Amino acid sequence: MYAKIKSRAPLGIEGIMIDVESDISSGLPQLSLVGYLSSSVREAGDRVRTALKNSGFAIPPKRVTINLSPADIRKDGSGYDLAIAMSILCNMQVFSEEQLNDLKLDETLFLGELGLDGQVRPINGVLPMVHYAKQSGITQVFIPKENAPEASFIDEIKIYPVSTLNEMIDMIQKKDLLRPIRNEDYFFYSKEESNEFDIADIKGQETMKRGMAIAVAGFHNILLTGAAGSGKSFLAKCIPGIMPCLTYNESLELTKIYSVAGLLHNDIGLINKRPFRSPHHSSTQAALLGGGPIPKPGEVSLSQYGVLFLDEFPEFHRNVIEALRQPMEDRYVTISRSRAKYTYPANFMLVAARNNCPCGNFPDRKKCHCTIKQIQDYEKKLSQPIMDRIDIKIEVHPVKGEDLFGAEKENKGITFGKYKAGTSSELRELIENVRERQRFRYRNESFLYNAEIPQKKISEYIKVKEKDKKVLQEAFEKGGISARGYFKILRLARTIADMEDSDEIREKDINEALFYRNRQDRNEDEY
Repeated sequence: MYAKIKSRAPLGIEGIMIDVESDISSGLPQLSLVGYLSSSVREAGDRVRTALKNSGFAIPPKRVTINLSPADIRKDGSGYDLAIAMSILCNMQVFSEEQLNDLKLDETLFLGELGLDGQVRPINGVLPMVHYAKQSGITQVFIPKENAPEASFIDEIKIYPVSTLNEMIDMIQKKDLLRPIRNEDYFFYSKEESNEFDIADIKGQETMKRGMAIAVAGFHNILLTGAAGSGKSFLAKCIPGIMPCLTYNESLELTKIYSVAGLLHNDIGLINKRPFRSPHHSSTQAALLGGGPIPKPGEVSLSQYGVLFLDEFPEFHRNVIEALRQPMEDRYVTISRSRAKYTYPANFMLVAARNNCPCGNFPDRKKCHCTIKQIQDYEKKLSQPIMDRIDIKIEVHPVKGEDLFGAEKENKGITFGKYKAGTSSELRELIENVRERQRFRYRNESFLYNAEIPQKKISEYIKVKEKDKKVLQEAFEKGGISARGYFKILRLARTIADMEDSDEIREKDINEALFYRNRQDRNEDEY
């Protein structure tokens, strides 16, 4: 007897269809699994055999061969158990031909791990697997009951959640029990707008707040440099509060990433809050970029459409910092293994913070006793290629005493053209308008934000007058900017003009972009 059941293997946040083939033939009693399997999949034979026995379906004493095809893709994890059990049950003729025809096996996917008692246990990555199964022509899926909420995010596909192997068998044998869940019973999506940190609570620091707003509007990377206690971390924590709400498609893709990573909480529906990830500076390269024996998304992918905040940036290991070059440029991470290649999105906004010196007190020479060489060596921990990929660099100065201890003053806010924003909600409204402007401008493109404009498209979307080009040419000839930096300044100027509600890029927009882009080197007397 021969049977074929469909399952799916995760590959990044996508997947590949797996055919689980089984054959029961005469020979010495044996259950063998083939098809380039990891140890966790090879162990499925014992799990499935025992689960079937404890569910009342003992495998006949014959030779049972299970093949997971295609054989050139390595299979990891325990999500194939349910498909393997179903394939054996079909071979044992537990179901009639009429029942299998009614089920439409060719359009049915089986996902789930089995316990020895026949319980169907949840697995990671169900959401992306169901999503791509639908695109492959699958119309219905049997999954663990605990995974039903995330699977319900995908419409136009029937979801059958099961708790035990016997429950699945009964549903197939008794047609009246085969009832898919209703998406509305599980699915819910709401926009997240609250944030406990508000820019209105930041005293002074108008230049810093303005630079932050520009960075968020165009999705530019930003580096905050200043003495300890000057407000760098607090400012970074305010950023999610001024970012526009996630769109439905962004929310769905972000939820898929967290599903693969095993970090999805089924009681919250689709993830509706932009991520703010703040890994410790002792994090490894695999933790930041992703990897491991069974590759999982790293912090750069978990920060998708949100903020990756790297506090004490120079304290990260040099190889970790340098590994950020590719995802900062390409907006995705590729993890290559001998058995497969995994690609994860990494469209994040980098917010990095550092002190001026090892002790953190410079330029206050009453507290800072670092030598000039120590300060220079500390600055050199960040290489030029990394610094070149950061759009905005801001010197954060300590809060003035009059701002901190003075009487409560009216919050003047940040002014962009005719628009003034004093709170995070007001600033978010402006940024939403600017983001909408960018979406309309790039409606026929694969990118959404000014920071993402490909170099070959810059001349099409960024027009600079000849007289204003001289400002950029002068900065380039003085050696202050590289070729990459030149194009980043143009993208930054485009965002500044958008914030000012201007279709035209003006000289003042370019000068402000140069100001935020070029952190001036210190002279000897500054040390």
